[in-house]
Order: sequence, then structure tokens, then C-alpha cells
Amino acid sequence: MSAQPRTRASGIGRVLVAVYAVLAMAALGRSIFQIIDRFDEAPIAYSLSAAAAVVYVLATIALATGWDRLAWVTVSFELVGVLVIGTISVVVPELLGLQGASPFGPKATVWSVFGAGYLFIPLVLPVLGILWLRKRSRAAVEA
Repeated sequence: MSAQPRTRASGIGRVLVAVYAVLAMAALGRSIFQIIDRFDEAPIAYSLSAAAAVVYVLATIALATGWDRLAWVTVSFELVGVLVIGTISVVVPELLGLQGASPFGPKATVWSVFGAGYLFIPLVLPVLGILWLRKRSRAAVEA
């Protein structure tokens, strides 16, 4: 008799969903404030913060509900986004409307300097998400 595969609501899956939910709320709050209060200062950076927030919300929902295809898309998009925006924010921050490569500046995005303003969680989280999704898909195939 084989053991039942663990559900998404247990173990590391629960922790992953919880961290995504917290990051989604933080990114959403930050982007709403930036857009309402000072959108004209750095419209590209603030739009990217809003896009990141939407990605985190969708990733949270997808991971929590088992929508693996959407989870793969959002987590992969997140990884590409943090790598691309992180690189741009370090190499040519002016392109994003930033004055420098500070992840803590008022114009920084969630993905600026690879998420340094969020303790690099935006850089590490999609890697962990991809590893977890791969493990889940292997477990499903074996079951």
C-alpha cells in the first residue's frame, strides 16, 4: 500500500503559499501607494511594482489551489522578472526612472537590485517555487 501524496495545504507547500501571500500583500500595498501618491515620478518603476504584485497574487492563488499550469507560468515569469529588472536596476537604473541602484529608495520596485529591499526573497522564492512544483509533478507521475 503506497502512502498518499501530501496535499498542498501541508508541509513546505503551506509555507511556500504563506510566503507568497505575504509578499503579494506587501507588493500590492507598495504599488498602490506608489501609483496613488507619486506615479509621475517613476511611472515605469511603479508599473513594474504593480505587475509584480499581480504576479504574486496569481502565484499565491495558483499554488494554493493546485492550478499547476498557472503556477508554472507565474513563478517562471517572476524569476525572469526579478533577474531582468534586478539587472537593469543595477546596470542602468535610469532606464527605470531610478536615480541609483538603491533597493530602499522611494522609487525602487519590488524587484530592484534583485529584491534586496525584501531581503532577496523575490530572488529566492521563484527558485523554491520551481523546485517544489517539479517535486509535486514527479510525485503525481509516480502516484
